[in-house]
Amino acid sequence: MGTDTDTEAGAADVFEAHRPVLTGVAYRMLGRVSDAEDVVQECWLRWSGADRSAVRDPRGYLVRITTRLAIDRLRQAQARRESYVGPWLPEPLATDFGPTTPDTAERAVLADTVSLALLVVLESLSPLERAVFVLREAFGFPYAEIAATLDRSEAAVRQIAGRARRHVDERRPRYDVEPAERRDLTERFLAAASGGDLGELLALLAPDVRLVGDSGGKAKAPLRVIDSADKVGRFLFAVTKGPVPGSDIRLVELNGGPALLVLANGRPDTVIQLDVLDGRVQCVYIVRNPDKLTSLAA
Repeated sequence: MGTDTDTEAGAADVFEAHRPVLTGVAYRMLGRVSDAEDVVQECWLRWSGADRSAVRDPRGYLVRITTRLAIDRLRQAQARRESYVGPWLPEPLATDFGPTTPDTAERAVLADTVSLALLVVLESLSPLERAVFVLREAFGFPYAEIAATLDRSEAAVRQIAGRARRHVDERRPRYDVEPAERRDLTERFLAAASGGDLGELLALLAPDVRLVGDSGGKAKAPLRVIDSADKVGRFLFAVTKGPVPGSDIRLVELNGGPALLVLANGRPDTVIQLDVLDGRVQCVYIVRNPDKLTSLAA
């Protein structure tokens, strides 16, 4: 008698049950929603055409395919990013985890592993290091399972994991801030910027605040990182001065934290997200590349 995975309907049910994990792995590997969706779709094509009767662990099998596809795509993407115009930031991801997340601890882990600050640091890892870090730190896969996924020995995977973790710890900012505090400061930031209060805006910025803008050369945004409260404050004051006809600003949850979504005539135009520590803004991320905002369209 055949198993559920032997039938087309059964194969689809099994795949859909694991889709959230597969999408989560692919997005954390690639930093792009569209690329993650493409990888998951390719994984489905391989799963639907495979001899599933020999697959004892569908989850492990599907994660293995997804990870290997993501590594290949990441290698291609890293080569393309060498010619990217201006700073590169991950594509914003809507993360309203909703009632399916059982507790605040798991929600915190999910949010932390898709934060812009972490994803930016992960860009400096090799594809193999990133895969090991994502599978181990974000999803808690055993070293033996990661080793099987990557065709490496368990000892080698442990070495890669340690190297990747040290690299991330050395470069990753530590912003352990309560969600309510981040939301409050984001609202105050919006009020100061849209209200034309430069003094209040400067008071919210840390002295060494940084502003990173990503336009890909397809919209107006700084082509270099802006440093210092004075420079960042004056830039923000200049670009937010006066209401723009047809624009609307919404407070939304992206990459595990509050963010400002600017709509122009009903379409996503800009995402602004803040890293916060000790009641001050440490970094301002601005995404204006239209290709990275399509997934946020209503």
